[in-house]
Amino acid sequence: MLSKRIIPCLDVRNGKLTKGIKFEGNVDIGDPVASAKRYYEDGADEIVFYDITASHEGRAPFLDVVERVAAQIFIPFCVGGGINTLDDMRAALNAGAEKISVNSGAVKNPDIISQGATAFGSQAVVVGMDVRKTPVSAKMPSGYEIVIHGGRKGMDMDAVAWAVRCQELGAGELCVNSIDADGTKDGYELHLTRMISDAVRIPVIASGGAGTPEHMYDALTQGGASAALIASIVHYGEYTIRELKEYLHGRGLPIRMSW
Repeated sequence: MLSKRIIPCLDVRNGKLTKGIKFEGNVDIGDPVASAKRYYEDGADEIVFYDITASHEGRAPFLDVVERVAAQIFIPFCVGGGINTLDDMRAALNAGAEKISVNSGAVKNPDIISQGATAFGSQAVVVGMDVRKTPVSAKMPSGYEIVIHGGRKGMDMDAVAWAVRCQELGAGELCVNSIDADGTKDGYELHLTRMISDAVRIPVIASGGAGTPEHMYDALTQGGASAALIASIVHYGEYTIRELKEYLHGRGLPIRMSW
């Protein structure tokens, strides 16, 4: 069985590490470069960097921060936010990323997924999915809708259908972020994660809601996720990566222990 991955997420705004709840009320909480280095040294399997205002502001991510993070860590590093073209992808990879996360740009231009997979390989293309709960309807049979621009714009697209299409277009991985659970520390949206994990063959990263090690265990078992994205619980010092991994390993999950 493949090892389950633990992935700290660095939301960055104006070059600062930031965190909000349900995509609102963001507060700057530190230096993304120092945080990335600390998580790397503590045993993180990957690091994800999101420039959370790049898409809304119509610009590419802050590549100077990407370069500084890449110089400090030696594990897979994924960059997202404001990536809309092959040139944007190439620039992020050249700055030191191993993976690129496309989100709003892919919803508006799905061909960017297949173009990126052809140019750089499917393993380098992650599709980020920001999802919120909505009434079940003929157009939204899963009861979950895709939203873009940092949760600002609903797209009237069914999340599960979009996940399947992303796989068909060549995405190597999906990061499923529940806006309803984001930053709440009440647990991942297991029903959403499970539906998408069952609908596709590619790895699914659960995102949004981690508050305890038990929540991570549930996402990696009940939710069917291959990896758990975490933010608040490590940013605020409630747990270390090592403590989280030791807990999951102790419960029988295949976890990479690097110490």
